[in-house]
Amino acid sequence: MGTDMIDSFCKYREKMNKRLLAQDNKVINRIFNLDTNAFKDGALTARTKEMLGLVSSMVLRCDDCVKYHLYKCFEHKVTTEEIMEIFAVANLVGGTIVIPHTRGALEYWEELIKTGS
Repeated sequence: MGTDMIDSFCKYREKMNKRLLAQDNKVINRIFNLDTNAFKDGALTARTKEMLGLVSSMVLRCDDCVKYHLYKCFEHKVTTEEIMEIFAVANLVGGTIVIPHTRGALEYWEELIKTGS
């Protein structure tokens, strides 16, 4: 991983996920398990599911989720052109309130590209 922006997000997410899962709450653990399994290849590829997750996260305005799905899209070799179309769909569906989240998403995407994370 490259920049402080990416490193700090990934480290914090990993640390807090471990702490959450260590509480051994049955419902939370099952939600994490469902989330993991939902994004595996199936009738839709994991790549497609990550793009869908990115649109959903943008519409719901969850910046942490947007960063996570951008990272996964990067891992799945989604192109910048595809990302821009994803942003366009999210803004169309979510309305102009999504624009500030799109700004942050573009900044994070550019960092991923720049650092090759």
